[in-house]
Amino acid sequence: MAAELGLKPLTGTAVGGASDGNYTAGVGCPTLDGLGAVGGGAHADHEHVIVAEMPGRTALLNGLVQAVLSGHTTFNVN
Repeated sequence: MAAELGLKPLTGTAVGGASDGNYTAGVGCPTLDGLGAVGGGAHADHEHVIVAEMPGRTALLNGLVQAVLSGHTTFNVN
């Protein structure tokens, strides 16, 4: 879907933290998390959002929601 929208390839990563996604990922369920704004410095004085990334991120989230609503629930996970 990212490629269809002209976005950079998406990557996966394992991180610490206290997201609800930790519970689903912990039992082996593929989990989408971190679909918010692109930026850095979470919860720090230098926390920031890259405004130029917002249209692409919004389009991706919209595409994912539309896919789920239309019954398309199988995604290519790399």
